[in-house]
Amino acid sequence: MGKLTSLLFVIMFFIGTDTFLISPLIPTLQELFDIPTRYSGWMVGAYALGYAIFALIAGPLSDGWDRKKVMFYGMISFSIATILCGFATGFWSMFLFRLLAGISAAFTSPQVWASIPVLFPASKNAKVFGIVMAGLAAAQAFGIPIGGLLASTHWSYPFYVIGACSLVVSVFIHQALPSMKPDQGQNSRLPIRKRYLPLLASRIARRAFLGHFLFNCGFMAAFSFIGKWMTDRFDLSVEQVGFVMFFLGIGNLAGSFGGAYLVQKLNRFNTLVGGFLLAIGCYIVLPFLPSVAAFDGVYFFVFLNMGIAFPLIMGLLTSLNPAIRGTISSLGNSIMYAATTIGSWIAGLIYAAFNGFIAVALFAALCFAGALFYFVTSRLLTNQSEIAKKAAS
Repeated sequence: MGKLTSLLFVIMFFIGTDTFLISPLIPTLQELFDIPTRYSGWMVGAYALGYAIFALIAGPLSDGWDRKKVMFYGMISFSIATILCGFATGFWSMFLFRLLAGISAAFTSPQVWASIPVLFPASKNAKVFGIVMAGLAAAQAFGIPIGGLLASTHWSYPFYVIGACSLVVSVFIHQALPSMKPDQGQNSRLPIRKRYLPLLASRIARRAFLGHFLFNCGFMAAFSFIGKWMTDRFDLSVEQVGFVMFFLGIGNLAGSFGGAYLVQKLNRFNTLVGGFLLAIGCYIVLPFLPSVAAFDGVYFFVFLNMGIAFPLIMGLLTSLNPAIRGTISSLGNSIMYAATTIGSWIAGLIYAAFNGFIAVALFAALCFAGALFYFVTSRLLTNQSEIAKKAAS
């Protein structure tokens, strides 16, 4: 069990590092490729756009395929697309290669979430979800600063290193993971469109996924422009932004590992509501903080909340209908990256229009408030057996 958990952790670490890498590099790439601020968010959004669109197809298809094979070939494609990013010569070539990396990730990371209930007993699922989420948190804590240090030598080096390491990980996927062939029941023969019908027909699912969208839209809108804001406000270098990201990633990592314990002590409702209210308050005060240390300290709690909330939400979403976990996981990831695309695009527009981070932070606070409303009214946080019963009705 330990080896499989470690492998899933590492997969999410490299995908997470690649996902978030562009944020601290935006000032460098913007200058290198002569990109206006209002368009720079699309270097983040291209990856998210490819992911968001193709995850809707990859999820239902993967419910009818061997998840091991989907994960293996997806990881190989991901590594190649990431390496190609290092050869980009301008905005459009970078956009294309980031789009391809996002498409490849759409076939890979949802399999990780959908595989957990298959590979591990139900009593271990919450713990494993938290550990795997910690892979994304570790990407922010360690992967992005390392990428920043590599980029200080040349901006392309992080893409080469992440791509090569991802290629090695694909070998371990092939060697270590067992075959996870689909259930040959009625659901495996349903067309893609019909696999989404139980979710679209469920009020619980609709509201929960809308809350999931707003949560990620707000977080990624602000996150995409942290590097830009700290460079403009505090005149930090790429390496210095990387070290700031390291501290924030520690918060995410702590939330991922400690989230299951906190949920056990406070229950899911209190954990989610309390964390969201804290994050809203943090976003409101962030633009007015006078120093890097104050900014980093307050933003730490936003990342801590992200580490706690995300695996909690993903675990509950995948429990909506066990027969279509791949579809649910991919829809959840697709919505997350659609939110990233829209959030980073809006953030770029309002950052340029209002010449700073204030409007971006307020937008993030409003998104979190909306997300909290929809999560609470969806009754996603009620008894899990009741959720499953209502979602299937």
